[in-house]
Amino acid sequence: MTSKQRAYLKGLAMNTEPIFQVGKSSITPEYVEAVSEAFNTKELIKLTVLKNCMDDPKEIAETLAGRTGAEVVQVIGKKIVLYKANKDKPKILLPR
Repeated sequence: MTSKQRAYLKGLAMNTEPIFQVGKSSITPEYVEAVSEAFNTKELIKLTVLKNCMDDPKEIAETLAGRTGAEVVQVIGKKIVLYKANKDKPKILLPR
C-alpha cells in the first residue's frame, strides 16, 4: 500500500465510528472471527482498545491484520483502522 493510498483511507476513516472494542480478554479466536466476518460487508474497519486491555494497540493491530488478511492503515492512541479489499465487489477504489 502506497502512502497516497494510506492517506486516502485515513481520510475515509476519520468520519467512521468504531464498530469493535478490544477489552480485557484482548484478542480471542471468536473476536478474530467476528472481525473477519465484518470484512464481508465493510472494507474499512475502525476499532477501539479499551483502557482495561493491557496489550499494546500496535501489537493488537498487527496480530489482527495477520489473522484476517487485512492491512493496518493506522494506529493512533487506542484507535486502530484496518483495511481489506473486497475481491468480488470493491466499494473503495484506491488511488494509484
